[in-house]
Amino acid sequence: MTDTAIAWDTYARQRPERRQTNARGETTWFNWTQYEDHGPGVELLGAAAGSRVLDLGCGKGGNAAHLAAIGMRAVGVDVSPRQLASAHERWRQAPRLELHHTEAVSFLREDREGFDAVYSVYGAVWFTDPALLLPAVRERLLPGGRLVFSQRPPVQGCYGCQASYIPRGADEDPLVVKRWDYEPREWEQLLARHGFTDVRAEVLPAPPGRRKVGTLIVSARA
Repeated sequence: MTDTAIAWDTYARQRPERRQTNARGETTWFNWTQYEDHGPGVELLGAAAGSRVLDLGCGKGGNAAHLAAIGMRAVGVDVSPRQLASAHERWRQAPRLELHHTEAVSFLREDREGFDAVYSVYGAVWFTDPALLLPAVRERLLPGGRLVFSQRPPVQGCYGCQASYIPRGADEDPLVVKRWDYEPREWEQLLARHGFTDVRAEVLPAPPGRRKVGTLIVSARA
C-alpha cells in the first residue's frame, strides 16, 4: 500500500485550485459535493460563530477558510504537505484558521479541547478505518455536536474496505490507498453502534446534465 502522504501529494498536483469566486460572487464558500455550486452548505454542521469545528482531510483549505471567515474557529488536518502548502498560501490571511500536518486519528486522540462539529468532504472519513476513526470523533465531539461527511456513493456490491487508485504518469503504476464504502443504511447502523444519534444518510442526486453519480451525505449527533 502506498504511503498516504505521497499518495495525497500526488493527488494534489492533479487537482485545480479552487476558483477565486463562486457563481454568487463569493470569495469563500462551503461545498459538500464534487460539483460546483451544488448542494447544501454550512447549515448541515449546526454550528454558530465562535464554534470550534474540525475538518478531517482539509486538503487545500477552502471549506475551513469559509468557516473561519464567518466567525468559527476552524481547524484543519491533512497528511499531505503539498495540500497544506497550498492552503497556507491562499488562506494565510484568514482569521481563526488553524492548519495541522498530521493524521486524523492521531490528532483527535491528542486534542483536549473538543469540537462543536467535525466534518469531512471527500476526506479522512472516506479513507480511514471507521473502527478507529468513529470512536475518536465521538470522544472529541462536545455534547450535541455533529459529525457530517460526504463522499461518493458505493458501487453496488462493493462494500467495506476498497482499493482507491490515484493515477500518475503514463508509464507509472497508479498509487493505491484504502477507502471505506457503505450503503446509506449501513452507515446509519455503523454510526449508531458507535454511540451516535439522529443519524441520517442519503444520496444527493447529481445536478441536471450528463452526470449521474450523486453524493453520499451522512450526518450524526454526539
